[in-house]
Amino acid sequence: MSGSLTSLQSAVDDRSAAIGVIGLGYVGLPAACMFANAGFKVNGVDLNGPRTATINAGRSPIEGDEPGLADLVSGVVASRRLRTSTAYSDLADTDVVLICVDTPVDPDHRPRFGALRSACSRLGEVLKDGALVIIESTIAPGTIESVVKPALEASSGRRAGTGFYLGHCPERVMPGKLLRNMRTMSRVCGGSSAEVADLMIALYSTFVEGDLDSADCLTAELVKTAENAYRDVGIAFANQLALICERVGGDAWRVRRLVNKVPGRDILLPGGGVGGHCIPKDSWLLAAPLGDSAEDSLLGVARRINDGMPAHVAGLVSGLLVPDRKARVAVLGFAYLENSDDTRNSPSEELIRVLSARGFDVAVHDPFVREYHGNVMDTLRDADCAVLMVAHTAYKDLDLNAAAKVMRTPALVDARGFFEPDKLKQAGFRYRLIGVGDPSEAYEVSS
Repeated sequence: MSGSLTSLQSAVDDRSAAIGVIGLGYVGLPAACMFANAGFKVNGVDLNGPRTATINAGRSPIEGDEPGLADLVSGVVASRRLRTSTAYSDLADTDVVLICVDTPVDPDHRPRFGALRSACSRLGEVLKDGALVIIESTIAPGTIESVVKPALEASSGRRAGTGFYLGHCPERVMPGKLLRNMRTMSRVCGGSSAEVADLMIALYSTFVEGDLDSADCLTAELVKTAENAYRDVGIAFANQLALICERVGGDAWRVRRLVNKVPGRDILLPGGGVGGHCIPKDSWLLAAPLGDSAEDSLLGVARRINDGMPAHVAGLVSGLLVPDRKARVAVLGFAYLENSDDTRNSPSEELIRVLSARGFDVAVHDPFVREYHGNVMDTLRDADCAVLMVAHTAYKDLDLNAAAKVMRTPALVDARGFFEPDKLKQAGFRYRLIGVGDPSEAYEVSS
């Protein structure tokens, strides 16, 4: 191990290493707090001034049900182990820097990594000699070598492996479980060398209770994109099965239960779409090395199926409405995930776009998204159809009888298998459950 790595190892061991975190969203903020809680001094940088001001005031800018996060932010800020700003210059004396910026794909499904390139370039201008830079953002295979390393070398004037060190430890967080996942989930510590990977394991072991596996950067890139793409394909299979069951008059939920009795089978849940920052893009990140053939790959087909589910839900809505009437539709849930305020790639947003394009008047309610707070009964009032898009726990308390009375027409599309059909019937609802077809309208297979 080189002298600078040995010194950095010692600083990690005695918690004297200064840590920087770029990007203070769903990944960066809890990571910064966990390292601060482990005894490190942490400087966080985010270009969103109001966000950094909120954190410096000891408050979490992340809403929704996030157990322990608000108290942790308050505690590490009060102890002065975490401070945040919008200035990259505040990272000049940091020994380890985590980059946790968004890595979306463009409309053509190709990663361009604009935010990542910018973060690397600006960090390189102030990067401390011998510092370790760890990318926690999810990236396409080969990105460390083709994007991160050149950007840091160009802006810092140093060479990777001597002037600074590189690693990739992809996050495995989920809204609603941010701290729990950070503590308990296993992590892949991909280093530009075996010694760097060992240093990363020592660093993350200060708060991670799960396995910490040593790897190279490329393997870490492949592991993270593969695990999310695997789930994306699994959801697409469940959604394709649901569409088939609707067409032939079957029940995908019953089929799923019976299939899953067979060992080794685990059909996932169908639904009205796949959202969030990760899954809708990570299949494209994994497929990026395929170039133009990515669109027709298994991953591309899965993406099209899942992206098409909100429009399918809109079709179910149309089937329940009275023809030739200007209809009002109430959408329940706007976040992409239950009990969260995270609206990134929200399937509800796409559903609303489709419904509005078809001439429907759309009202929206979500108990966690500030823009759509309010009384759910007011949202349902005079509606011709309700759509349950997000399985927020709060909707379990919905009085279906009262809802049916305030609506102009008691009709409902359940896009998550959330409500009990018998209770909907008892309340007087006409309803459609995604994945369940009407036998009287079943498609006849030609001989």
